[in-house]
Amino acid sequence: MELLHELKIGNVILENNIILAPMAGVTDRAFRLICKDYGVGAVCTEMVSSKAIMYGDEKTKLLLNTEGEKHPIIVQIFGSDIQAMKVAAKYVEKIADIIDINMGCPAPKVVKNGDGSKLLLNIEKATKIAKEVVEAVQKPVTVKIRKGWDNNHIVYEELAKNLEDIRNSRNNVAWKD
Repeated sequence: MELLHELKIGNVILENNIILAPMAGVTDRAFRLICKDYGVGAVCTEMVSSKAIMYGDEKTKLLLNTEGEKHPIIVQIFGSDIQAMKVAAKYVEKIADIIDINMGCPAPKVVKNGDGSKLLLNIEKATKIAKEVVEAVQKPVTVKIRKGWDNNHIVYEELAKNLEDIRNSRNNVAWKD
């Protein structure tokens, strides 16, 4: 297999399999434009808070400025409130080709609210969030996870299976590749 190859995520075809990862304070619009000019298959925004989107935070709207950018664009959202995640997904669907849910960030300011990798301690809730987001939007949804919260909570296999079940359900009902 070639190291560099076309990649398909849902119904979105990326020119190649190099994806700019979301990095807080780094992957702003200017950086994404430069990376896209250098040929990455897709760029991703900085992760954005679902609650900040739901409450119309102006700074968060600036993080979501993709004016003039080449597509495909991935927007990463995070949160543990199901309603806020649905609202955020619907909001970013207007600019995103792919919506990514962050269930992997271990930063203290993220996990203190039950967001990011803290969701790995509640697989039922993490699965429900992913299911609700997928059902709320028409765009492909991906999920960033870790192997677990810590060595006593290794949950990636269970969560990945749940996410795969959601994907399979969507492929059979909501849209086809």
